[in-house]
Amino acid sequence: MAQILKSKNLATKFQIMLEIAANQPNVQQKDIAPKLGITSQAVSEYIRDLIRDGWVSSHGRSRYTVTKEGVDWILQMSRQLHTYAWSVSKVVADISTSTAIADSDLAVGQRASLYMRDGLLYASDVEAEGGATGLVITEARKGQDVGIRNVEGIVELETAAVTIGRVPEIGDGGSSTTDLNRLEKAVKKARLVGAMGTEALVAIKQIGVQPDYLHGVREAAVEAAYCGLPFLVVCSRDRVSALIQRLEEENLSYHIVDLSQRPSEKA
Repeated sequence: MAQILKSKNLATKFQIMLEIAANQPNVQQKDIAPKLGITSQAVSEYIRDLIRDGWVSSHGRSRYTVTKEGVDWILQMSRQLHTYAWSVSKVVADISTSTAIADSDLAVGQRASLYMRDGLLYASDVEAEGGATGLVITEARKGQDVGIRNVEGIVELETAAVTIGRVPEIGDGGSSTTDLNRLEKAVKKARLVGAMGTEALVAIKQIGVQPDYLHGVREAAVEAAYCGLPFLVVCSRDRVSALIQRLEEENLSYHIVDLSQRPSEKA
């Protein structure tokens, strides 16, 4: 369970910090109190704690900002909530309605076999031994979306490893010292491609490829890995450590491919 869900104190601090971040530097405690269902005095006490923790800075009366450490803590808690929400969605899958793609004609009331392909849920009238099944609640032709309820069994889904294609920073030549042949080979092996850093984006475009993701690449890589989709993140060297940290937080596998030109290859 996410850390802040175990402690009302932490949950309230988290909410107050979000309010400060959204309205800084002019923050009115009397405006925060009714949103959280607590008194203005309680908000004041929490803010004093946040200042002492080093997560919030005070700049005079009703002027507060979230510190770098505070931002890091907010992001950490947000990631924990995201992971917890993911686990909750799995737990309630059997009592909610899921949407799948019909790979054959399906009728209301029949049991369908469920499986994952390319990160998408499919429903089939072909029985699969030991797999998951669900009750069809909407009629569908092959290729249409179909509603599934009362899922039994487990939909087999293996996480995929993320490939990190590391390119030189601009001080080391950027895209001009990137091995484009190796980059092209890495792209061909991937199902999805993201670019982090201008050097990475320019290098990808030099091989005639438009990346699938330019923003939110770290989270896209996490989601793709959970869905079993091979994801290549072409990443400038200075951004690699932050990406690795995010993947390790989710216990996801990754490997790094150095895309720098070897000395003998440089002009």
